[in-house]
Amino acid sequence: MTLRLYDTAARALRDFTPAQPGRASVYLCGATVQGVPHIGHVRSGIAFDILRRWLEHSGLDVLFVRNVTDIDDKILTKAADAGRPWWEWATTHERAFTLAYQQLGVLPPSAEPRATGFVTEMVEYMERLIERGHAYASNGDVYFDVRSLPEYGALSGHRLDDVHQGEGLATGKRDERDFTMWKAAKPGEPSWPTPWGPGRPGWHLECSAMATSLLGAEFDIHCGGIDLIFPHHENEIAQAHGAGDPFARYWLHNGWVTMGGEKMSKSLGNVVSIPAMLERVRPVELRYYLGSVNYRSMIEYSEGALMEAAAGFRRVESFVHRAVTRFGDVPVGEVTAEFAAALDDDLGVPAALAQIHNTVRSGNSALEAGDIEPTVAAASSVRAMMGILGVDPLDDHWRSDSDDSDAIAALDVLVGAELDRRASARADKDFATADAVRDRLAQAGVEVTDTADGAQWNLKGHN
Repeated sequence: MTLRLYDTAARALRDFTPAQPGRASVYLCGATVQGVPHIGHVRSGIAFDILRRWLEHSGLDVLFVRNVTDIDDKILTKAADAGRPWWEWATTHERAFTLAYQQLGVLPPSAEPRATGFVTEMVEYMERLIERGHAYASNGDVYFDVRSLPEYGALSGHRLDDVHQGEGLATGKRDERDFTMWKAAKPGEPSWPTPWGPGRPGWHLECSAMATSLLGAEFDIHCGGIDLIFPHHENEIAQAHGAGDPFARYWLHNGWVTMGGEKMSKSLGNVVSIPAMLERVRPVELRYYLGSVNYRSMIEYSEGALMEAAAGFRRVESFVHRAVTRFGDVPVGEVTAEFAAALDDDLGVPAALAQIHNTVRSGNSALEAGDIEPTVAAASSVRAMMGILGVDPLDDHWRSDSDDSDAIAALDVLVGAELDRRASARADKDFATADAVRDRLAQAGVEVTDTADGAQWNLKGHN
């Protein structure tokens, strides 16, 4: 393989060499199922779905684990505020996340462990850490002693003197920098029995136990958002290394989806939920938008950027459907060398998309000239490349998701001609004609959004 990935731990691009020839093992920190998913939540699912598809295309058998955190302070608090059982609250929102992933074409994981299903493994993990001198129990809580691990802070770059775990001081802590692995039972909270008394797991312990239980003491890639680097992933490494496990060989982190320069989060009140987004664009268009940048880059959400991405997808979709209509079956072909080189360079999706659109342009020229072989070859290659990004217009997933893709593709051609006419009128300062075009489109249910890259369109209420 020639794939190079940016390893957060090494702070550099590294050649990807799996521990087991022919097989790649990947662990993705999944959802804490406390509420309805928004586009910031599913961004990592899409980004690393592209990684998985590219690894599989490269000939590897991929074992992909994405966990569910179904016991957590926030889950307990929100369930209590709503007057609902914590397990019912968690299950309800786990289903919402599963639906969102399905709607956006994210492949189901090889395994999707719930934290509550791995308590026995967590207890065994803590016993190993205590025996090796890296953890201690106090008043029913169990803490990790960060001073016992000289390498602590290597992933995030934190100096030990500057570490703040975001936890309150507890009477049994030896050092405020130590973090909680197990929380003693409190009245009304769920609990499980342990040698140190009843309690429930801490967040960091969950992932170390689930990852090593399913993927082994050493596995290839650990993924997650950049906000998890510290303290979550730093503490995962501490637990694993303290227990004697090599743990992840590569660490990959995706950027946030932001609004107004701030991370999208429920606490900021700037959440764009998946159900709300799918009232604006089709699921395949939303996936194209969220997967159109390099996984390490931030996405600054805006309505104009969303509409521009949707229009970009429709241009590709239109070419593929026109090729099928004109010449019949278009099978999945091969990716171009330029596309492969782009993805091998730390999953360089923007360069890969540029290659797709270049292929679409040459394919459209061949289509207009009536040349069958180059048209079908281009469309087949486009299908292969779009499929690795999870957005092949002819994939059965998108066909079943929306039965009007042919109509949308045809409409894109017609609306595009109208928008070209409007742009020419505006350039000639013929604003009456330009306004008339926009009004006519509005009457037909077509919304026009003017962006820095030109006018983009969308059907009102289309999903």
